[in-house]
Formats: sequence, structure tokens, C-alpha cells
Amino acid sequence: MTSQTLPGHGAETLPAATVDTYNAELRDAEGFIGDRASRRAFMALVDDARDRLREHGDDPLGDKPTDRLAKRDLDRLLREGDAEAAALLHGAVEEFAQELAGVTRRFLRLKAWKGTERIVVGGGLRDSRIGELAIGRASLLLKAEGVAVTLQPIRHHPDEAGLLGAVQLAPTWMFGGHDAILAADIGGTNMRVGLVKLNLGKAADLAKAEVVERELWRHADDKPTREAAVERLGAMLRELVAKAAKQKLKLAPFIGVGCPGLVEADGAIRRGGQNLPGNWESSRFNLPHSLREMLPEIRGHETMVVLHNDAVVQGLSELPFQQDVAHWGVLTIGTGLGNARFSNRAKAKPE
Repeated sequence: MTSQTLPGHGAETLPAATVDTYNAELRDAEGFIGDRASRRAFMALVDDARDRLREHGDDPLGDKPTDRLAKRDLDRLLREGDAEAAALLHGAVEEFAQELAGVTRRFLRLKAWKGTERIVVGGGLRDSRIGELAIGRASLLLKAEGVAVTLQPIRHHPDEAGLLGAVQLAPTWMFGGHDAILAADIGGTNMRVGLVKLNLGKAADLAKAEVVERELWRHADDKPTREAAVERLGAMLRELVAKAAKQKLKLAPFIGVGCPGLVEADGAIRRGGQNLPGNWESSRFNLPHSLREMLPEIRGHETMVVLHNDAVVQGLSELPFQQDVAHWGVLTIGTGLGNARFSNRAKAKPE
């Protein structure tokens, strides 16, 4: 098992797909274009509508500040609130969908995004009826303009999509004799780890892979140092190794990791890690190396770690379901707008 047989960190060529581009940072005179299609942007639209209404009467959403309204609160108001509360939210959804459609058009003008036939949309906002409506409306707006692309919500829960996609970072030869892999999804607010069962007997293309154990740590609440955060991440992964043994799962010596930013071939994070605890862009820090030090072996074999951008990994969870198109992309609506474009390769079969 040599490094030459593994996809590199941040690799363009993966076993079943090519990453044509990722982490594109589009700008105009007002700043990053992707910021207009972030969760923060949607909440700002809601807040602006509430401010205008307060000038002339009551706020139909009540007294709770907008930044204290969770997705479930908004969905409940949309579903069960009075007509004015629901209408306010529908108005914000419409405005946000217009922005999302506009941002999508800008991505489609990029050379690397030419010919994109479908875009799956993930991230935290997708995990709500509000998000689903915004994605559907943006897709209709683009179709009405004759833009030949479909937007659709990513099919897995965003918390699991960022773990499930890690199976697509591993070479197919590694699956022989193994039942599961470890995955980690690192974000600016949370860190998630998961034990991903391959279920190759049910679907050789990994369409039936599932997260059978998952742990989440909201590190933003604890504000740890970088070193403390990485130690906690390693401890979470070691706990999953023990759980895999207890479930008698044959764990492959592989950890797939998704992380914000541009990932260098040596595993360094060039830029984009500013929301992570501490300085993850330091030339003296290498996350894959740190994880290998904490988990040098899995079931008697040297541990291999592959790091890639988190939007890429979340998008890869859709790979088995995007085989009817040649070129497709992913947008992840969260603190910012993650993005990646893929071209499918010939299907690889496990050995």
C-alpha cells in the first residue's frame, strides 16, 4: 500500500470522478458573490422584512430576534403560523431564490462549470423546508430563463452527506475484505466523525453506504486551541474504532476527511480555514500527519488519511445517483457558499 495507489490530498482525479474545480471565490464590487446565497444572507432578508413591518405596525414573527430563530422555528411558522407570518417567510424565500439563481448563473459562466447539467444543493440551510423551497424556486427561475440546469436538494441529511462522501476518496482496491471506513467532516462550528458501513453486497457502487455511528462536537461553543481541537478529533475517531470492533465490523485502515478551504497535495490547507479554531493554514501544521500520529494503525495496518475540501466530499455523497449525467456540481449553503464541479469517470468496481 503505497502513497501512489491513493488519491492525493485535494486531488483532481478520484476513483470514480474528476473534480474539475472547487472553492471558486467569485467577487464583484460588493464582495464575494457566494455570500449572497449563504444562510446569513437568508436570515438578513428575513430581518430586513421584519424591520420594515415594525415601522408600520406589528411584526408577524413576534418578539424573538431573527438570529435566535432556528430552522425548525421558521419551518413551523411556515407550516402553522398565521397568513402574514407565512407570507413574510415566502417573500424571503423568493428573494433568496432570486439571489441563488443569480449566483448559479455566475458559476455556470466559469470555464470549468461549462456544460453542467445538474447541481445538488447541500449545507445546513438545505435541512429545512425553507431551504428546499428556495432551491426548488431557484431551479424554476433558471429553467424559465432557458438555463439548461436543474437544482435539487442533496438527498442525504447534510450532517451525513459530509461523511458518506468520504467513501469516494478511497481507492476501490481498499474495500476488499473490509466492511467500513472512518470519516470526518470539519466545519467552522461543528466537527463530525462517522463510522460508514460500505454495504457493498447491497450496491457495488456504494449507493447503499450508511453512517452507522456518528458523533458531533460543537467546537464553536468551547473555543478550543487548534491543538485541543485536533486532539478531540483524534479521540472521537478512536472511539469509533472501538465501536467498529464491538460491532465486529472489518474497518479499513483509511480515514476520509472533509475540511474547508483549498487543500494542497501534501495535506496543508492553503486558505479558507479562517473559521476553524486556531491557525490551520500554518506551514507548521498538517492535519493528515497529526491524525496518523494519533491513529498510526487500524486493525494492524498502517492508517492512511485523505483530506479534501468539505464541499467536494459532501458532493461526492451524490456520486452513485448522478450517473445519468456527465457533468454536475454541488453548492453548499452554510456560513458561506461551498462549491465544486465534477465530471464522472468510468465506473470503478471493487476488487
